[in-house]
Amino acid sequence: MLAALLGLSGCASIVGGLTAGLASDLGTAILDNDDPLVVRDGAPAFLIILDALLNSDPDNVTLLRASAQLNSAYASAFVAESTRQKAFATKALDLAHHAACRESAWACEAKDLDYETLEAAIAAEDDVDLLYSFASAWAGWIQANSDDWKAIAQLGRVKPMMHRVAELDTDYDNGGAFMYLGVFETLVPPGLGGKPELGREYFERAIEISDGTHLMAQVLFAEQYARMLFERELHDELLEGVIAAEARVPGLTLINRIAQEQARELLDSADEYF
Repeated sequence: MLAALLGLSGCASIVGGLTAGLASDLGTAILDNDDPLVVRDGAPAFLIILDALLNSDPDNVTLLRASAQLNSAYASAFVAESTRQKAFATKALDLAHHAACRESAWACEAKDLDYETLEAAIAAEDDVDLLYSFASAWAGWIQANSDDWKAIAQLGRVKPMMHRVAELDTDYDNGGAFMYLGVFETLVPPGLGGKPELGREYFERAIEISDGTHLMAQVLFAEQYARMLFERELHDELLEGVIAAEARVPGLTLINRIAQEQARELLDSADEYF
């Protein structure tokens, strides 16, 4: 009986490793795919696979984070209908929250803690993966619910996490934390509390960190900052640079292709906007 139990334990460990590896491989394959249409059509199958894996191992942090990332990315990149986008973003946030809660106690109460207590807990946290996964999913949820001022108000809980990521690992996700921080400061105009010049600094830092290879940072710089301040020359320069750039970069190919599509759309509407 002891031998059988040890064998079962070993099998569970192997299966857990295989599922985590599969999630990682799926994520890599998606991020390196050169055709957004293929990913758009195929991603729902990957989402179902991850749901199935999580049914068998619901507390697997690697699976939870992978599913959160894919649900959030799919919502922002491929779902246009508001209700569905909000549903995907909510699912992503729930998954990321569950993963974070499995790793750190403060994360379980992150939505309800008073700000002072939350900021102290974040300042003591050194798990970059936890912070970035949770914060990026939460940011995606806020973006999907940007028509609700109560949702936007939750930025005060997300910003400290992204600042902590930037502090712990400047280069993490090709400067992704700085890209998010740039968006946070340009979500609303200055009269409503936005800080566009600070946002510009963050966007420029993100671009610098990736050596200009993370094209979405430039698209968001144009869309969030240049459009807000009606800087047409900067707007067009950024977007034309995105379109002319090489999109095939390991880990960034898919998002770069999407960035180029969005850049063309923004340029096509520029005359009307400006």
